[in-house]
Amino acid sequence: MSMVLIIDDDRTLLKDLRRLLSDNGYTVATATSGPDGLSLIQTRRPDIVLLEVCLPGMNGLEVYERIRELAPDLPAIIMTAFGSTDTAIQATKLGAFEYVLKPFDLRDVMGLIDQALEEFGYHEPYKGAHPGLDMPSMDAIIGQSRSMIELYKAIGRVASTNATVLIRGESGTGKELVARAIHHYSKRSSGPFQVIDCTSIPENLLESELFGYEKGAFTGATQRHAGHIERAQGGTVLLDEIGDMPLNIQAKILRLLQEKHFQPLGGTRTVAADVRIIAATNRDLEKALAAHRFREDLYYRLKVVTLTLPPLRERADDIPLLSEYLLRRLAQETGIANPGIWPLALEVLARYEWPGNVRELANTLYKALIFSRGCRINPDTIAQAISGGDQPLRESGRWNPEPAQPASLACSPAQEWIGHFLETARAENPYACLMEQYSRLIVHTALEMSGGNRSRAAQMLGISRQTVISKIGQ
Repeated sequence: MSMVLIIDDDRTLLKDLRRLLSDNGYTVATATSGPDGLSLIQTRRPDIVLLEVCLPGMNGLEVYERIRELAPDLPAIIMTAFGSTDTAIQATKLGAFEYVLKPFDLRDVMGLIDQALEEFGYHEPYKGAHPGLDMPSMDAIIGQSRSMIELYKAIGRVASTNATVLIRGESGTGKELVARAIHHYSKRSSGPFQVIDCTSIPENLLESELFGYEKGAFTGATQRHAGHIERAQGGTVLLDEIGDMPLNIQAKILRLLQEKHFQPLGGTRTVAADVRIIAATNRDLEKALAAHRFREDLYYRLKVVTLTLPPLRERADDIPLLSEYLLRRLAQETGIANPGIWPLALEVLARYEWPGNVRELANTLYKALIFSRGCRINPDTIAQAISGGDQPLRESGRWNPEPAQPASLACSPAQEWIGHFLETARAENPYACLMEQYSRLIVHTALEMSGGNRSRAAQMLGISRQTVISKIGQ
């Protein structure tokens, strides 16, 4: 009979899990602190551990590091209600079998326990894992949706290896951020991280930028020049948009991956390459293979591990969290005070399809921050920032008519809105700012109802067409 050890200070969860596991034939031991859990591991020798990250006194990841020292082959499922990019990557990198966010379905966790115990015969924890360094920019990978949690875990698994990684995803999904995360959590983190944009460098210069050149290699080569590969010794090179790399350069990258050395342009000497290669693309490489625009041998060399980034429209639940983060970052970078954003404006963001993904979202929020004039960002400002004022948002073809948030959110009383505004307003004249917000929102609503017809909207409101135009900033 297998024994499950649960280390968590949530006594209600301990009770529920104990009942469920006991009913399914497991022996259960529980602890409400890290030291107590470690003591039980030494005396009871459990078969699997369920471990909460936020524990009193001793952090759950610190507890897990001690568990790895005491029982290296003991599988663990890490649990937390306060997930972050760093925590997910660290837990997986340290060798956790799974990482789950609370609240969760108890039956799902039951399935993970069964799977871990069944697979542990060939599950091998990561050897030589070490804690990552603090990296504030890591917070730029934002999201707690299922697809993002799976991505964090994949980063944790691959980071401690030296495997070549192919990162796929639409433009604007954050492929370079993921590559930087892999480098940061790898054993090469103290080495350089070099980015080569295969689309921005002309074909006749790309080879020399990658591999460098010797003095006299071509007209103007008056001295030896080290390329990105050589400058990244001991570190990582990201070949961004490799799907656009010319075929002749692809052959040289293939040779680099196979032989771990290269020759600078115009030279005969061989340079050893102690670098990890990560490639990224938004192209359909399979179509490129069929059209003979991409080498098949390089394709298989690159995709030792493939990470696919989800487009923003497939993780709409992350948009509010991501928007709040981007507004804070943009305010810090630009020196513009962050006035905050209304829940209804977040709903507008969540209901748009975002063909440009996170990059487009960031640009939209930047425009909204500029034109909010110190007032809390409202739905009208967001809609105009998305559409550019060229057409009503509903006619853009990128609008999801189904609310992404509960219907009650869209029915927030106007009085509550005003009250919250007055409590948090930073404008010099809150009354004028509030009236301006309301008048613009009213006009925007009328335009939505009239299908974008300004004359009809003006007639509905009993105002002039010019007033409608002035309120929407056109």
